[in-house]
Amino acid sequence: MSRRAIPKSGSLQAVLFDVDGTLCESDALHFKVYVDMLQEAGYNGGVPISEEIFKEHITGKFNTEVGEFLWPDWDPVAQRKFTDDKETNFRRLAETQLITKRGLNKFCDWLKEKNIRRAAVTNAPRINAEQMIKAVGLGDFFEHIVIGYECERAKPFPDPYLVGLKLLGVPADKAFAVEDSKSGLQAAVDAQLAVVGIVGATPGDVLMEAGAAFTIEDFEDPALWKAIE
Repeated sequence: MSRRAIPKSGSLQAVLFDVDGTLCESDALHFKVYVDMLQEAGYNGGVPISEEIFKEHITGKFNTEVGEFLWPDWDPVAQRKFTDDKETNFRRLAETQLITKRGLNKFCDWLKEKNIRRAAVTNAPRINAEQMIKAVGLGDFFEHIVIGYECERAKPFPDPYLVGLKLLGVPADKAFAVEDSKSGLQAAVDAQLAVVGIVGATPGDVLMEAGAAFTIEDFEDPALWKAIE
């Protein structure tokens, strides 16, 4: 696979960030909410779902897909209510338990110092995305917040990233994205962006197979700073 290298700081004009799992350590909270709600609903005879099931069938997926996977015999209204309730419970936990990715503030300060444009591009519901962004101290950091479900097509289609680039007025070869999921990475790659994969619920080898230029553990990772400086 031909990988796009991220632009060096001299030509870099913008960075587009995913939110959930990229800015913050949110996967564990999502997993906890799903485990609790599914047990309460009697899913799988009350046996908790595994992290493998969560990673393969839930994380990075549309809520409609998740509802259909978990409750194929339910009607769409009931499926939607379950996933809506899950998001409400997630926001409640996120108010006090969300952990910022290590080095995020350092990287964001560097971007501001270099006058590099910034956008958030996410499939999370807008209310979730805005809450997480504020919780990690970036309430006034992003020029634009692009919500996948508000675009013609959400990730894994490139539309959200194409919208983000258009709003910033920056060509793809002068920007890069930071993503933690296979579907998000696919969206960014198909928008002709170089992508830094941040390892979390999705293993690094999967991110590399999806087209990441390289992967990092967090924003303190020397690989990131070597690439941009």
